[in-house]
Amino acid sequence: MTDLECSRAGCRSAATRQVLWRNPRIHAADREKVWLACDEHVDFLRDYLAARDFPVTVRDGVPA
Repeated sequence: MTDLECSRAGCRSAATRQVLWRNPRIHAADREKVWLACDEHVDFLRDYLAARDFPVTVRDGVPA
């Protein structure tokens, strides 16, 4: 099985967290998209989405 990688462009580090988000203009309230993040890029990805006024939640761990 392949380790899950960070969603940050160019990053090949193992993901340690989930960044859940949605675009409220096009996604229903019950739909969430998931980006995976390593420890180094979790703040970057969260801030990138929050700057666009997207609801964002960060969870420890990655999907099994």
